[in-house]
Amino acid sequence: MGQVERITSRQNPLLQHLVKLQNSAGERRRSGEMVGDGWKLLTEAARYGNLQTVVYAKGQTPPQLPADVRLVEVPAALLKAVSQMQTPQGVLFIAARPAEASGEIPTGSLILDGVQDPGNVGTILRTAEAFGAPLVVLTEDCADPWGPKALRASMGSALRQPVMTVRRETLPWRCQTAGLRLLATALSETSRPLDQIGLEAAAVVIGSEGSGVSQMLLDAADAHVIIPMEGHVESLNAASAATVLLWELRRNRQA
Repeated sequence: MGQVERITSRQNPLLQHLVKLQNSAGERRRSGEMVGDGWKLLTEAARYGNLQTVVYAKGQTPPQLPADVRLVEVPAALLKAVSQMQTPQGVLFIAARPAEASGEIPTGSLILDGVQDPGNVGTILRTAEAFGAPLVVLTEDCADPWGPKALRASMGSALRQPVMTVRRETLPWRCQTAGLRLLATALSETSRPLDQIGLEAAAVVIGSEGSGVSQMLLDAADAHVIIPMEGHVESLNAASAATVLLWELRRNRQA
């Protein structure tokens, strides 16, 4: 590892940059960087991401890292002050954002339409990797998949799971061009249970936590599907619903 720097002022440019990266998705896109929190996630970033800078609390011992990684030690109170997390784990790091996927949307992809909770986005990326989803597509108003909270919720999966961000209005023709049916999760008069509709050559869209799938995609969808449920439960949150969908998509690929 390289030589350790020591910073004691919150006004230091690096720490101010850390705060901006945590608070602004626009700053993360502009700089091509992301911020992560925690030692396990740091290990994942060192293995799968382009790790650049590690800022850790005095008294902590960082793991063996590449020699070109910038190491900075700060007082524990200062790290807590600049961390966005309620329970910081003693280390923050900056790494390059992964490159987004490109090309056609493959069959079996999951589309997130306006899912704005970063914890849900991160959890969905983790589940998508676990079930081998070929791609997670996000509309432009979804939470940043490489924001600090989403990255933490993904437990490192955001570094590996293929992701593509697209404009909502382009999704119907993108699916059509790829020869896919666009299936929207929604409760409507024409909705069919998920286990009664074929998932071959299809991409499934799940909506936001509050308002569901946007009207534009509901109108453009080839079919509406629902997750069969019992009792008085009317809906699942985005991450729970995505788990069911991703499992069914995986089962269809294996069949």
